[in-house]
Amino acid sequence: MTTDIHIDTERLTRLRKYLHRHPEVSGKEHETAKTILSFLRKHTPDQVVTHLGGTGIAAIYKGTERGKTVLIRCELDALPIPEVNTFLHRSGTPGISHKCGHDGHMAIVAGLAVLLHRYRPEKGRVILLFQPSEEDGNGAKCVLADNRFGDMDPDYVFALHNLPSFPEGQIVIKEGTFTPAVHSIIIMLKGKTAHAGEPEKGINPASAIADIIRQFQALVQPDIASDDFCQVAPIYLRMGEKAYGISAGEGEVHFTIRCKDNNRMKTTAGTAEKIARETAQRYGLKPYISWTQGFPANENHPKAIQYIREVAGQQGFDLYEKDTPFGWGEDFGLFTQKYPGALFGLGAGENTPALHNPDYDFPDGIISTGVQMFYHIIQKIISDR
Repeated sequence: MTTDIHIDTERLTRLRKYLHRHPEVSGKEHETAKTILSFLRKHTPDQVVTHLGGTGIAAIYKGTERGKTVLIRCELDALPIPEVNTFLHRSGTPGISHKCGHDGHMAIVAGLAVLLHRYRPEKGRVILLFQPSEEDGNGAKCVLADNRFGDMDPDYVFALHNLPSFPEGQIVIKEGTFTPAVHSIIIMLKGKTAHAGEPEKGINPASAIADIIRQFQALVQPDIASDDFCQVAPIYLRMGEKAYGISAGEGEVHFTIRCKDNNRMKTTAGTAEKIARETAQRYGLKPYISWTQGFPANENHPKAIQYIREVAGQQGFDLYEKDTPFGWGEDFGLFTQKYPGALFGLGAGENTPALHNPDYDFPDGIISTGVQMFYHIIQKIISDR
């Protein structure tokens, strides 16, 4: 097992900054995929699968003997957030930027390709997955539905996410639920327009919308340590038109719901739909309900967490075991539903701007830590009997 490895952090930082300058949103990561593919071609994977689940790429490195297959996943997409930073590698695409650090995650997994090219796995297989469309919840679903992914069949799956407010380079783990189930509901209500001077002749959705908001707030259980954790956030509201002589006859309201686990989400989703339908009926409105951007809870496997724990200790990294899940969603939960695996955190610095903020930028100082963690996890699993 190789322990003495060299990581060219300057080269990976250049790649990261190039990706930061050229962000693309979910499902549109065509140029990003080309950049990654060009990098991978220089590091001779045994097999490359392109257009996986859309714009995704899988680079596969094979050992000379049979053994376990380990998948390492990162994300290709950026966010529709304008960047306010003024440094030289700021986004060159108006209104779009890497505000979740996926540029850094890609640089880390690209660093793995360099190492796997130099130190081929002795046995088994390593799959480096550059996944599209994480931010809108479609990417993992589309990759898993791609027939070509079925042939990969990993024994373990791993991913990381950078974590502002945690010490730089700290490894953050938690067995069981790491991130909750998240799903967003769209409630459209159809009534009847009327003259604003005779609103009684129409059916205005305002009271129903207010009632739905009130009832949804009653579902909230904000203690994330509780098995009954449920957070409901109103996201968007629209009603009628800016025409002051007309009483609105239609409207819509959107919410994002977060629950501790997938079963709780299923129950809460059913309750939310029932509230919306019964409220609409009570006010004489016709409801149209749909769901979007679903993220299943990410359940970390105990054995996978043990691998992370051991590697962090052996490499001398600061390890923090978290008591409660994070509140954000991650579609990597679809992978951990199907395969043993884990999502872990990589501290991005206690004074780093928060994720999805317009001034956020991935800290290049943690690229090496991410590469080392993944590489030694792979080595440990491949050599484990």
